[in-house]
Amino acid sequence: MTPPAMSPAPSASASAPAAQPAGAAVRCSGLVKRYKDTVALAGIDLEVATGECFGLLGPNGAGKTTTVEIFEGLIPPDEGTVEVLGLSWQWGWGRGHDHAIRERLGIQLQETRLPDKLTVHEVVRLFRSFVARGRVVDDTIATVELESKRDSRVERLSGGQRQRLALACALVGDPDVLFLDEPTTGLDPQARLKLWELVESFRSGGGTVIVTTHYMEEAARLCDRVAILDLGEVIALGTPAELVASLGADQILEFEAGGELDEGALGRLPGVRHVSVRKRSHVLSVARIEESLPPLLAEIERQGVEVLAMATHAATLEDVFVKLTGKELRDA
Repeated sequence: MTPPAMSPAPSASASAPAAQPAGAAVRCSGLVKRYKDTVALAGIDLEVATGECFGLLGPNGAGKTTTVEIFEGLIPPDEGTVEVLGLSWQWGWGRGHDHAIRERLGIQLQETRLPDKLTVHEVVRLFRSFVARGRVVDDTIATVELESKRDSRVERLSGGQRQRLALACALVGDPDVLFLDEPTTGLDPQARLKLWELVESFRSGGGTVIVTTHYMEEAARLCDRVAILDLGEVIALGTPAELVASLGADQILEFEAGGELDEGALGRLPGVRHVSVRKRSHVLSVARIEESLPPLLAEIERQGVEVLAMATHAATLEDVFVKLTGKELRDA
């Protein structure tokens, strides 16, 4: 499958990687990773520009976690080259540029287990001690708005406060690149919004962000570009607007029917670009609702099927994801 809005892929080389081109914070070429009989990555090429927020989306097993772990220096690839901030991983403490790279990265895991009995200040101070350079501990706590919890133990924090504390631990080393793995999973809308604002503040200061997320509205708001992975390959790459435009449809018409329908007939209706089924609903990508709705209702009536529910919305990244992978991201 040819990825829509795909950026030109960098050429792979068997020799040592060249110096990082200006403007690129992270770059990989021909990245391959295998686990026994499973190919987790099948030769992907990606480049993340300095100062951008780059999103990785994909169903379980797509390879996004493996990609991020290689970028972070946690695991080596079987083939391909990786450059982070102009340096190459050697995958070992004290080897090559590994320590120098780690000093410039901030990493927030999906679930960070911090010592329950330590206070917020003690935890952030601990993480600050891991790097030679960094931010002032109290300033970092203020950045994530945990001043009132400075002397509170971790065990007394809410889920949103713990996520902000984990972000503080990632930020206190004053990183150039921030990795966020499902940073708002399980948070309420208010806590999610607050964390988004913190990420946007980091970017406004020139930082680079690489994020995996299950929330399409999160990717649409935070990410300059997103890559959709499936079966170890990049199947789409571009800005959220470019990927939505690749559907060739401005609107989505979704309905639940009380019986079986001939999907082929639905796909031949005026203005219908694509037809899919999500759980019990039929989803039509259409150019204009007013053009497609009347013939759709007539076709459903002709087939003798009852409409149980119907809704419309503007095309989103969720619709792109479903079209390309056949799955909803939250169920993937």
